[in-house]
Amino acid sequence: MFDIEAQLKKLTTQPGVYLMKDQYGNVIYIGKAKNLKNRVRSYFRKNTGHDKKTTELVAKIVEFEYIITDSEVEALILEASMIRKYQPHYNILLRDDKQYPYIKITINEPYPRVMKVFKVKKDSARYYGPYVSGDYMARILDLIRDYYPLRTCGKVPGAGRDRPCLNYDIKKCLAPCFKDVDQEIYKGMIQEVVDILEGKVSTTIEMLKGKMMTHAEQLEFEKAATARNTIIALEKLEKSQKLYTLDESNRDIIGFSRVEDRVCFMVFFVRQGKLLGREQYILDDLEGVSDAKVMTEFLERFYASAMIIPKEILISCEVEHQELIEDWLKQKTNKKINLVVPKIGEKAKLIKLVEKNAQEYIEKFSEKIEAEKERIKTLKWYFNELFGIKMEKFRVEAYDISNIFGAFSVGSMVVFEGGKKKKSDFRKFNIKTIEGANDYGSMQEVLYRRFKRGLEEREGKKSLDNKFDIFPDALLIDGGAQHASVVEDVMAAFGLDIPVLGMVKDHKHKTKGLVYRGIEYNISQYPDLYKFIYAIQEEVHRFAIEHHKTLRLKAMTKSVLDGIPGVGKKRRDALLTHFRSIDRIKKATVEELEHVEGINTKVAQDIFDYFSNIKEKTNG
Repeated sequence: MFDIEAQLKKLTTQPGVYLMKDQYGNVIYIGKAKNLKNRVRSYFRKNTGHDKKTTELVAKIVEFEYIITDSEVEALILEASMIRKYQPHYNILLRDDKQYPYIKITINEPYPRVMKVFKVKKDSARYYGPYVSGDYMARILDLIRDYYPLRTCGKVPGAGRDRPCLNYDIKKCLAPCFKDVDQEIYKGMIQEVVDILEGKVSTTIEMLKGKMMTHAEQLEFEKAATARNTIIALEKLEKSQKLYTLDESNRDIIGFSRVEDRVCFMVFFVRQGKLLGREQYILDDLEGVSDAKVMTEFLERFYASAMIIPKEILISCEVEHQELIEDWLKQKTNKKINLVVPKIGEKAKLIKLVEKNAQEYIEKFSEKIEAEKERIKTLKWYFNELFGIKMEKFRVEAYDISNIFGAFSVGSMVVFEGGKKKKSDFRKFNIKTIEGANDYGSMQEVLYRRFKRGLEEREGKKSLDNKFDIFPDALLIDGGAQHASVVEDVMAAFGLDIPVLGMVKDHKHKTKGLVYRGIEYNISQYPDLYKFIYAIQEEVHRFAIEHHKTLRLKAMTKSVLDGIPGVGKKRRDALLTHFRSIDRIKKATVEELEHVEGINTKVAQDIFDYFSNIKEKTNG
């Protein structure tokens, strides 16, 4: 049995991270310390004036462990990583899996495209974002598409197609895939777009006004009208961005409002002096926790996963260990980051504005939040009352298998956390070891691969990207008792005590009930639970079918060209775009093949020889 007093005496004075555990061995709190001995011992001293949440935490601690680090900054980094892994109940957690989009300009192409993407790649393109406001990004893209006839498709420019697409007919694209387009004119449009995305809207407006006057003097009234309409749209965009602009700096502005034990954090994102969007986060059970501690933990959780961090962060109150947080942010960004608590002036007004927005949000949505909390409480009660399953994190993973007569067999994993879909944790599996229509074997393979990877990530056996290290409170398997049973075998093999429930459907393929440990439960009499399971079952099935369709489509679109050495996807697409059919490629000479973009003499000869050999074998 763990002797807390004895272990407290053995604590080191070095910096590190400590993990508090309850009677079931669950990690319920993770913290960092400059001096582990002083920090951990402080929890168990009497009359220390702990807040309500800490007092409740201490009452549940039955053991602890710790990890020594070389510095406080390393402790902070490790703490953030471990909180993400264990999701402890008593830490401040940001329930957010939003994936913010970027605007990408493919400046490496002769005729660049402007597109919306969700991932930044290490290529020669330019990326702008992330855009936390979907409405704002949509307005920018609509403006660009309305007034700049840029290429949007992946067709090879200059390929000499027989006819352009509809975008050319409606004057939304100059169609460089169909005709020669002056690259200087095209680059000029791209530069205007770049200026808009970099916040230089007023510069673009002044330039367009000059163009409008020139077109009018030359009696080019249609071009003048286009310039005028673009100016009007840009002026509306610039007006929507205004926010007591101090200068053209980048900064985040963070404030919060409290109502009883609930806190609403509001974050304004200002780029080049323009407000690009805002985000809000509701945190509960914080009665008695100081403003400084709440702000400190919020900053640590929020910026642990942030991709872009500005040089200045305005905050509404002092934080604990400000220098430590600034050093940590400096390590993340390789630049000096300043946390500023403005007291007077325009920056203080910005903080007040953010706090006012937080107050309005928490008051407006408190009723909705309470209703959602009651729904989650009810669902947890059902799992505990019916099945004896305690939902600590209220995280469930659901699995389904999809195939057609055993072909293209795939598995899908969807995650619901806090009663909602967590799309960032959805995963797809192509079945590798099972042949034919064997759903049981396929399901076992998927669960084996998922938890083998998860255990490896938890144990740190190799460098992984931590996609599977968070384990669920329960597994939901699409199918009956036998499906659940084969998954239970996998859990037993790993020594994992994770409950497995089968999601059963009736003869009309509608959700019917749940199977747990061989017993089927009719859940139709529990509306809240039924709706929850129905939503999960439909989502996992949809996700599996979607992945299955993608694989089938790829297989159907495979070309005979894929069998030619040196011909990959880009060259295959270029050949098909140029010749428009496999038959024409078969009949092409080496010289004709060389005219295709990306096809050199060697590859052209290989293609010609490939089809020549096929002809000889066929004739022979």
